[in-house]
Amino acid sequence: MNLPNKLTISRIILTFIFMFFLFSKGLVFRYLALVTFVLASLTDLYDGKIAREKNMITDFGKIMDPIADKILILGAFLGFVELKLVPAWMVVLILTREILVTGLRLFATTQGRVIAADLGGKHKTVSQVVAIFSILIFMAAKETLDKYYFAWNTDFERWFLDAIMVLMLITVALTLISGISYVMRNKDLILGEKLN
Repeated sequence: MNLPNKLTISRIILTFIFMFFLFSKGLVFRYLALVTFVLASLTDLYDGKIAREKNMITDFGKIMDPIADKILILGAFLGFVELKLVPAWMVVLILTREILVTGLRLFATTQGRVIAADLGGKHKTVSQVVAIFSILIFMAAKETLDKYYFAWNTDFERWFLDAIMVLMLITVALTLISGISYVMRNKDLILGEKLN
């Protein structure tokens, strides 16, 4: 197994470690969750970069890289639903888009086609990572200010929760736009039409 594929697998492993930290009590675990998410996100950045630069692209990597991404992103969002930081309906919309697009991409490979990520998909991913990172910072800041400075109050909480909601609305919008774009660009594949 080459280095990019090892990084992809490590992202899945890091997701489970991240989830453990996310649901653990205590300030240290808040920061460990944040650091673990950052490390997992970096594996996403570098596995593709190394694979392209070193000509190490494999079929395994083409399939597992997007799956590992979905496991990390959806694991985080589902965790936030459980912690009552994000509404479930938003995550259901994100999950639906991810399943449909991933299914479409996998189906395309059986037809000898590769559906490459487009700019909309990249914007969607960036917005998801920024939203998750922001929520993790909120969690760490809340616990730090409350434990050490006794400075956390309902005004801070309301401001942070409003900011999270705005970020999530942007994320859901970009996710849906990206999903609709994928479907429209590949409707011939969905309808079973033959390309000329």
